[in-house]
Amino acid sequence: MGFFDSFAISASGLTAERLRLDVIANNLANAETTRTPEGGPYRRQAVVFAQRLERAAGGRRGAGVEVAAIVEDAAPPRLEYRPDHPDADARGYVAFPNVNVVNEMVDMVTAVRAYEANATALQAARQQAEAALDIGR
Repeated sequence: MGFFDSFAISASGLTAERLRLDVIANNLANAETTRTPEGGPYRRQAVVFAQRLERAAGGRRGAGVEVAAIVEDAAPPRLEYRPDHPDADARGYVAFPNVNVVNEMVDMVTAVRAYEANATALQAARQQAEAALDIGR
């Protein structure tokens, strides 16, 4: 594995975590959306990561991470009794999205830390490459 491989691995992590942050931001933005074009409340989305593999001599080796899918959370909507709400059912309950703001914020902090770790790894690989070039001068 060379310097360029480490650059690609870190870059794949940066890209994946950025998409994860976008999905979390979308979840937070729609935490109170009770009506969607598909009908019903907004459904929380989650990012599924998968290991990216490359063929190598003697088998396969890791080559970073990729987003395998963005899936909807199967948890049921949160029901609240609000008979005056325009989306209330006959019993007065409104179906709100299955988005827990506290959990989303924890996921956001985790994604930011993973993003920072990938940026730090990329910076370290760059510094090693520069040091190797300086030896050759």
